[in-house]
Amino acid sequence: MKARVHVMLKNGVLDPQGEAVRHALGTLGFDGVNGVRQGKVIELDLADGTPEATINEMCEKLLANTVIESYSVEVL
Repeated sequence: MKARVHVMLKNGVLDPQGEAVRHALGTLGFDGVNGVRQGKVIELDLADGTPEATINEMCEKLLANTVIESYSVEVL
């Protein structure tokens, strides 16, 4: 079984990497990009039947810093 975890900075948290990408896109001539938020995707290869609660626990303890990041889990 596979699961995909999407981790993004929460709204209101400054995203310097996203701002650097936005600036670089403007420099390359891509006008109209008003904002960029950068996150990460983590794919997990898990034993069949792993409960979603276990995946959420992994996120809470290691995969996401829940003080400044939010996450969503997609079981594939």
